[in-house]
Amino acid sequence: MSKRKDGQARGKCTLEFKLEAMRLVEGVQAVPVTARILGVPVQTLGNWVRLSEKGQPKGAGDKPVSVEQMELARVTMERDILKKATANFAREAP
Repeated sequence: MSKRKDGQARGKCTLEFKLEAMRLVEGVQAVPVTARILGVPVQTLGNWVRLSEKGQPKGAGDKPVSVEQMELARVTMERDILKKATANFAREAP
């Protein structure tokens, strides 16, 4: 794992994390605000957004990600959220 200038190990963000961060930026939040909330450098988030706009977002490991893979990741996240919500509602039902 590579090191940052301050000597700490660099973290690798998952594609899902990057997609969610980019969704926030595309929605209503500015890049600096989103970066501060998520705890990532402003420049890094800006790079993710720029690559996404070019259609070249990358996941952990710097592998190019296709539009189909991005959509699959989004749909999978939504499915998992719905599964958890359904389980919670089923527990609460009399």
